[in-house]
Amino acid sequence: MSLTIPDARRNASPYLYGREAASVARVLEAGQFGHTDLTAEFERRIAAYLGVPDVVAVSSGTAALLATGIGLGDEVIVPSMTFCATVQAIRAVGAAPRFIDVDPATLCVTPQLVVDAVTDDTAAVLPVLFGGRAVDLSSLREDLAERGVVVIEDAAHAFGSHCGSEHVGADVTALTCFSFGPVKNLTCGQGGAVIPRTPEEAAAVRRLRMLGVTQSQSERAETTSYQVEGFGLRYQLSSINAAIGLAQFDHFDATVRSRRHLWRAYSDALDALEGVTLVDVDVDHTVPHLCQVRVLHRDHVFAHLRARNIGVGVHYPPNHLQPAFARWTRDLPATERVSREILSLPFHQHLTEADVHRVVTALGHALKATGGP
Repeated sequence: MSLTIPDARRNASPYLYGREAASVARVLEAGQFGHTDLTAEFERRIAAYLGVPDVVAVSSGTAALLATGIGLGDEVIVPSMTFCATVQAIRAVGAAPRFIDVDPATLCVTPQLVVDAVTDDTAAVLPVLFGGRAVDLSSLREDLAERGVVVIEDAAHAFGSHCGSEHVGADVTALTCFSFGPVKNLTCGQGGAVIPRTPEEAAAVRRLRMLGVTQSQSERAETTSYQVEGFGLRYQLSSINAAIGLAQFDHFDATVRSRRHLWRAYSDALDALEGVTLVDVDVDHTVPHLCQVRVLHRDHVFAHLRARNIGVGVHYPPNHLQPAFARWTRDLPATERVSREILSLPFHQHLTEADVHRVVTALGHALKATGGP
């Protein structure tokens, strides 16, 4: 069977290095699909890469909010400019989102925007590392700690990125959640990981991810009983997903180079266009997950490009305007403005520089056809 290699018709696509299928096959042949020693190995390798004491692989980052005790009556500061999964995790634990604006240049929150939003009910701040760019809230560290406000980073886009000299995830004052979903910088097919701040927090996430059971699968096999120590859900990362992640991780340096090269190729090509603003991801410190531009007449430009088989997308419609979250809507002028302008260009490792130039040329035509410069 011949496979069609994704090109600029796809907005995003997984990139496999060739050993993933064989790795999964070995797990299937072994007949142990749950949380096994393979999952633990994946956790150890991620921890060593990030330079952190511990990593807890999970199927849902909601475990991080549960581990901190955030719940009913609590308020969580979160940008509206994010995928709805971020907000649904807040709602899943019974807390309420307090939406805040973003910096239009980066689509990320700033320390000042966070400070302005904190209230007596604020239990957590959930910055979103949009496109892979780190969010530095170190200037607020002491003030938030005094108020009892925890920082939980939504780093779904940001595995491999840096904040200063440290990897995202290495800040011991913040909980960090990574996603290893289908089109992320590192894919496990599905799932992610929580980077805990303390051993106690790590233990809490481990209990939560396995229905409150403290013993591992291998430990339970050697005894006639086990302990359920508290509330929990089935949030463990399967060995099938861990096998994919380990095969991917062997090539992660190549992923970093490829994604940065592709983003820079777009940046260079877009310099020739008027009426286009590239969203800055700080590429020297970031493993880019997206390449986004801001344009006028976005909806018309989008339709023009899609009609010509250019796989543009929009990340994301703002959450404070969604029916599900109407109760918490606020006036967020920057978010509403950029949400009418943002356009995600095709961005995945199958793309060539020729694909990049095709996309940018088509974008230039679309701008002219829709009344741009």
